[in-house]
Amino acid sequence: MGVAMDHTGPWTVADVLALPEDRTTRYELLGESLVMSPAPGIRHQRASLRLAMILHAAAQAAEAPVEVLEAINVILPSGLVVPDLVVTDSGATAEDAVSVDADGVQLVVELVSPGNRTVDRKFKPMLYAEAAIPYFWRLEFDPAPMLVVHELEGGRYVERAAALAGATTRLDVPFPVVIDPAGLSRQ
Repeated sequence: MGVAMDHTGPWTVADVLALPEDRTTRYELLGESLVMSPAPGIRHQRASLRLAMILHAAAQAAEAPVEVLEAINVILPSGLVVPDLVVTDSGATAEDAVSVDADGVQLVVELVSPGNRTVDRKFKPMLYAEAAIPYFWRLEFDPAPMLVVHELEGGRYVERAAALAGATTRLDVPFPVVIDPAGLSRQ
């Protein structure tokens, strides 16, 4: 953590990517500001893994040329973020890099954390839209799991569907997937 505390001046993507790997903290660059957040809790991680597995299976079934990744660095025009889940073009991950460029990303998914509600619901979607990422999904946990599906239209995200807990919902983009959010975070 000493590297982050000793830094002076505005942060760059290169500065953030040069930080040592840290599984307890996520580092994001929003503008020229370094934002640090603690690693997500168990409910969040459980839901992230399960949703990643559902997306991976659906992508394979559709023979979609994509890769599903958890918590990967994504370079945006305005900084660097770490979405909870990312669906990239398979070519975007051909090299074993520490980040992917936003132009290779088809879908980002944010799982709303108690400490990051405003960032996950308002700020990050604006950054993703600015980067022209075609699809943005947001998983809400309370009062019951709900997956809100957005599509980029005219430079901003428009809500297209809401998958509610206890109901099976079919989504067709970026590839067909069937989901009931109820089981994502339940032990």
